[in-house]
Amino acid sequence: MEANYKAAGVDIQAGDETVKRIKNHVKSTFNKNVLMDIGHFGAFYDLNLPEYKHPVLVSSVDGVGTKLKIAFLMKSHTTVGQDLVNHCVNDIAVCGAKPLFFMDYLAFGKLYPDVAEKIIEGFSIACRQNGCALIGGETAEMPGLYSKDEYDMSGTIVGVVDKDRIIDGKTITKGDVLIGFESNGLHTNGYSLARNILLDKFSVNDRIEGFENSLGDELLRVHKSYLKLITELADNIKIKGFSHITGGGIIGNTKRIIPEGLKLKVDWNSWEMPAIFKLIQQTGNVSDEEMREVFNIGIGLIAVVAPNDVEKVLEIANSMKENARVIGKVE
Repeated sequence: MEANYKAAGVDIQAGDETVKRIKNHVKSTFNKNVLMDIGHFGAFYDLNLPEYKHPVLVSSVDGVGTKLKIAFLMKSHTTVGQDLVNHCVNDIAVCGAKPLFFMDYLAFGKLYPDVAEKIIEGFSIACRQNGCALIGGETAEMPGLYSKDEYDMSGTIVGVVDKDRIIDGKTITKGDVLIGFESNGLHTNGYSLARNILLDKFSVNDRIEGFENSLGDELLRVHKSYLKLITELADNIKIKGFSHITGGGIIGNTKRIIPEGLKLKVDWNSWEMPAIFKLIQQTGNVSDEEMREVFNIGIGLIAVVAPNDVEKVLEIANSMKENARVIGKVE
């Protein structure tokens, strides 16, 4: 038998079909700064930023992790694309940056154009919502490395902030207050533990008392973007620091912006842990300490502010229909 690339598991025609399918999704995110359509060897973004006095580029790269396993089981591929963009946006937004453009990397065991289109549709939805352009990416088909019904993804985001508006926690002092903002579920962290516990007892299609949707839908809730909230707060208040609560939990992430010699005192009773986290803890008999280290347990973003700014922060959050509360202080 004659050897060829398709017989080896790589279908170039499927790649061409994918590009055709995704063009409109990608172009829907373009703005005047994007100089080329997709398909070139490099992506072109015109860095014409007259509104910035001293622009500093801020970048971040991340993945979705084993939350993808839930997407595979549910055969639902749009939300994980949104997860990836929003996670990356949050990581630079907490530094004060506005996202400019996003690029993705997708690796498939077998490239199904309809699945790739759904993922990239998710990218485009989140890019439009966050005001950034999806300017390029790479799609690879790698049989033998991934099973035919699975894939992996990563994303890189680049944003900009004026140097004198960088938010880095350097001004945080003793007595400053921690204000927590509600998460939308697990976001994109802790899924290895959550799957190990929940899928040993339940199916993703199970309807569990107290939940509006199936377990799979609850676990696929989109990682929330805090960009609009962060922008509104930073434009109106001297925010000393923000932390995006991902792997490592509230303490692990917030201590990254706390100056040396200071520590965090969190009042763990100041909010109620959402039902999905209670289900994980009760089903797996997980300790409080482990829950706090692995998951966001209901708080996806924290702002560190001076005591006299607390009321204003809560007022702005309320006006934006964001659930916020004081959850601790700096000591």
